[in-house]
Amino acid sequence: MNPNLPHDFVDMISGYGPDYAGPLLRALDEAPSVSVRANALKGASPLAGADLVAWCPQGFYLPERPLFAADPAWHQGLYYVQDASSMIYGRAVAEVAARYFDGVGSLRYLDACAAPGGKSIAAVEALPPDAIVVSNELDRHRANILLENIVKEGAPASVVCRGDAGRLGKLREAFDIIAVDAPCSGEGMMRKEPEAVRQWSRGLIADCARIQQDILGQLWRALRPGGVLIYSTCTFNRSENEENAAFIASTLGGESIDLGLLAFDGVWPGIDTGLHCYRLAPGHVRGEGLFIAAFRKPGEASRKAAGPRVKSRPLSDFCRSHIADAGSYVEVTGPQGAVELRPRRHEAFIAEVASATQLLRGGLTAGTVKGRDMIPSHDLALSSALLADSFPHLDLDYAGAMAYLRGESLADVPDGLPRGFVLARYGGRPLGFLKNLGRRANNLYPDSMRLRLDPRNLPASAPQSLISLQ
Repeated sequence: MNPNLPHDFVDMISGYGPDYAGPLLRALDEAPSVSVRANALKGASPLAGADLVAWCPQGFYLPERPLFAADPAWHQGLYYVQDASSMIYGRAVAEVAARYFDGVGSLRYLDACAAPGGKSIAAVEALPPDAIVVSNELDRHRANILLENIVKEGAPASVVCRGDAGRLGKLREAFDIIAVDAPCSGEGMMRKEPEAVRQWSRGLIADCARIQQDILGQLWRALRPGGVLIYSTCTFNRSENEENAAFIASTLGGESIDLGLLAFDGVWPGIDTGLHCYRLAPGHVRGEGLFIAAFRKPGEASRKAAGPRVKSRPLSDFCRSHIADAGSYVEVTGPQGAVELRPRRHEAFIAEVASATQLLRGGLTAGTVKGRDMIPSHDLALSSALLADSFPHLDLDYAGAMAYLRGESLADVPDGLPRGFVLARYGGRPLGFLKNLGRRANNLYPDSMRLRLDPRNLPASAPQSLISLQ
């Protein structure tokens, strides 16, 4: 057992019984597993023979942790690095959607504490294509990371915003499903983050539990009657887990839902509770700590009508030329004056979200108008809505792709490459945009996403592919 674990923590876990505590405490002294999730939206899947995550067909384990930043496929959003335990979220969302919202059009989903984005990505894949996923994060730095990961995923209808639980709660009865992966004491990350061990105390647990209950009370107002709240933490203690599940049932009136997750080997039931709660923990599954439970809000299924349509403009020739199914979007001015395409069916609802929060992404950012030009965005380059071959393209080798990701301009432009905006590709898939000026091409890769690795630390040749592509 890890000798650095606080004695009070060991005593607390030991109180949950030897069958649960023994394997967990031993595993906290072992190296964590490494797992990734292939992006089905972009036609990616695990390689044949990969060791799959039991509850996520797109998830699989790696024998060791590679340097992901050295793999262009990671930058292209073809896969997402995610702990296997967290991947069970997709299974839970799919179960809730099928059981309670089958046939419900334009389903509305809120990931209230969404950074870094893995659970939102799971929801996008689990929900019907006409659903809208709103990903919220209060912390500014984490919200920027969330935005980058949502852009890499490529789902055009995903919304990203910043707001606290009180502001979200003002969107009364607006959402069909709300996921609350609450800020917590982080016990489930003790193998990965030494700070989680150093900061642990019973006082921290009590503080987190109080904050979580406040968040839950605020967000319950945003859930419509008949809607479902999915609560989760990455902790092991009862205060933040089963006791908060009991709070949702007894104080908020939520009806506990059996998600059927005990069918998977290693998933543990809730401790000392009659509610449907699920624990995933090292020593029991190949993943880190996760607690999850779901509750249905009593009442007849209903939905408040969205507000009036926002002011939009006819689709530009640019959008008609480069966006698949362009007629299903409306064109509006988004954050920082960007030209944004929002799903027509969710147009008024996105405006409501913007009225209560700081909107970072209301839909697909097509580009930004500068003079007579529409400068295409990186969001467009990585979007599943980008029309294939609508831009001239330049295929780069591995060295060229890594130079592009570092933000380097292209000094040697191939003969015959048209002037103007060009899609840089690697492996036949988009990396981002260039602007060909003739003798050279300017790099339009976003500065905030540029690769900071010293080129001397990169492999001489392309790393072995982790995924299969259709």
